[in-house]
Amino acid sequence: MQDDFLTKAPFHLDGEALAWVRGTLGSMSDDEKVGQLFVFSSMGFEPDEAERLAALKPAGVTRFFTPLADREIALIDRFRSDARIPLLVSADLEGSRMSLAFGTEVPNPLALAAVDDLQASRQIARIMAQEAVAMGINWSFTPVLDINAAFRSAIVATRGFGSDVQRIEQQVLAQIDEFQSAGLAATAKHWPGEGHDDRDQHLLTTINPLSIADWEASHGRLYRAAIKAGVMSVMAGHIAFPAFMKAQGISGIECFRPASINRTLNIDLLRGQLGFNGLIVSDATPMAGLGAWADYAETLPQIIENGCDLILFAPDPVAAVATIKRAIADGRISTHRLTEALLRVLGLKAALGLHRGTAPAKIVATDKSRLLARSITARAPVLEKDVHGLFPLSPQTHRNILVVSGGVISPIHGTTPFALPDLLRAEGFEVTVFDGQGAMPLPEGFDLMLYLFGEETLLTRGRIFLDWAKISGNFHAAMDRHWHKVPTAMVSFGYPYYLYDAPRMPAYINAFSTMDSMQAAVVDCMLGRAPWSKTSPVDAFCGLEDAQY
Repeated sequence: MQDDFLTKAPFHLDGEALAWVRGTLGSMSDDEKVGQLFVFSSMGFEPDEAERLAALKPAGVTRFFTPLADREIALIDRFRSDARIPLLVSADLEGSRMSLAFGTEVPNPLALAAVDDLQASRQIARIMAQEAVAMGINWSFTPVLDINAAFRSAIVATRGFGSDVQRIEQQVLAQIDEFQSAGLAATAKHWPGEGHDDRDQHLLTTINPLSIADWEASHGRLYRAAIKAGVMSVMAGHIAFPAFMKAQGISGIECFRPASINRTLNIDLLRGQLGFNGLIVSDATPMAGLGAWADYAETLPQIIENGCDLILFAPDPVAAVATIKRAIADGRISTHRLTEALLRVLGLKAALGLHRGTAPAKIVATDKSRLLARSITARAPVLEKDVHGLFPLSPQTHRNILVVSGGVISPIHGTTPFALPDLLRAEGFEVTVFDGQGAMPLPEGFDLMLYLFGEETLLTRGRIFLDWAKISGNFHAAMDRHWHKVPTAMVSFGYPYYLYDAPRMPAYINAFSTMDSMQAAVVDCMLGRAPWSKTSPVDAFCGLEDAQY
């Protein structure tokens, strides 16, 4: 098979690198060829974790990092030293709590869109990239090109750069440039574009419902721009694009085949019409967006045969490897697709210089990076509405505060308490926290009622909404609205659309990220020590005219 495509964008391999790809491919055993089609996940510190992964001979490992930097560095070093063929080490570097737990706290994409300063976004991307590369990470499953079009979409929400296509494009291109300039491969996701379906592809195959013309003006524009900028990989989501399928003469249920196993979307559209020459990786295969389509043993080989070059994760890695071996043997994965996929996998490794054996610097967060990130984070909070002029606050006017909150909620990290109540106490306020358990204190006895929500994009949540009964404590309390008697405000450190369920909330703040530095930034804004951002990256009012009053 010809491999001259590796000399072109985004690989740009020279003679030495191309020779390494050819030599490595020629030397690979059948087991290594199968292993090089997989990226497996790694969590925790089981004694046999390194041996387990080494035995599978994967192309890469996605590490879900703990806060223990030294142990993480040692484990990554072990992964790398055990691999005969250099290892892709990947992570979802999305900012906020979806970033290195021991690294610099950085805003998520939606917060950066609120800051609306490309230089600041570049500085954050540079910090993320430098710290990742120092850890031995060489591939990030970002940026997110999805569009916050459907406000009920819990899966896009804070992971994307808002709803304005031009702003998304600028932010995405800045992140790609900073990441790849630092030696960190970037990934445009989720192909062919998420955000118009308010459901979650972790739970079902979602649908991009746009016409081809509307898609070209939005998602098509974004992917073409990323490809032109040299993005090294694209993640094929478990997302259907029926308009394009129908335009190719395809009908029935096949119009709703997810991109992760869709040759028409990957080969004809992404590679053919858009001209993408880089690596295509599937989204995580345990997701129900794939599993709802067909049995895993059927879909797994289709990932490779229908245009992806790498399979991301597996519920049972050993069984998945065996399934791919059988599919190669019986022809469900053709020799052409197998070779092409392996060439792109090795080509990405060579493009990153992994064949030269470069070692990471092992330098993580610094005082300089923390100060810079905090200064940018401080510019993100948006005061979406304040109809009674509540802000700024002071202990003299609103000393006694009732905080109603269920804490910071994450499907990966669990539930943790907000830092904000203690930050207010340090400013001289008296703060009572009600977490929904038991009976709520009588709000009329307080100077201020403050609702706090910490729900960033919640994978597998399906919907994010105000569960009034849960946060208020019971059925009857769910129907009480106290803001006519007590000054009241709501602060969201994540999902930005709670006004849909509370349109008459008199004061509403979007802060987008749950990290402690963002909570401190909100306190500074509430006390009048810092200005609010003037840029809202989404329609916080969800199209409701009454929510503005």
